[in-house]
Amino acid sequence: MQLTFCPKKSQRGGFTLLEIMIALAIVSIAMVSLLSLANRSIGVHDRLQRITAATLLAQGKMAETELSARHGALQGAEVQGEFSEPYTAYRWQITYADTPLPSVQMVTVKVLWGDEERNELVDLTSFIF
Repeated sequence: MQLTFCPKKSQRGGFTLLEIMIALAIVSIAMVSLLSLANRSIGVHDRLQRITAATLLAQGKMAETELSARHGALQGAEVQGEFSEPYTAYRWQITYADTPLPSVQMVTVKVLWGDEERNELVDLTSFIF
């Protein structure tokens, strides 16, 4: 004896309300996850842009310092200032330190931005002869 299932003609092939609600819940959870990932990506990109700009500013300030040292114009123990437009959010500090060799000085250039508590800075160290 063979049993076959024959749907009634009144039954329609489609999705139930419960299936649609479950599918919408799954899609909404995925969308929320993707949106939070996009926001995090934007935040990381902004931080990387700030670090890149600060690194370039520090390299420029170090080049100025090395050039002025060649002309014999070394400053005191610490000098600081701010950058001009469009980099007014950044400030710089230059620190000079003696080394065991009398003719060599260690120079550290720091470029800072934002809160000091968050330690947002880039520093470069070089030795000037």
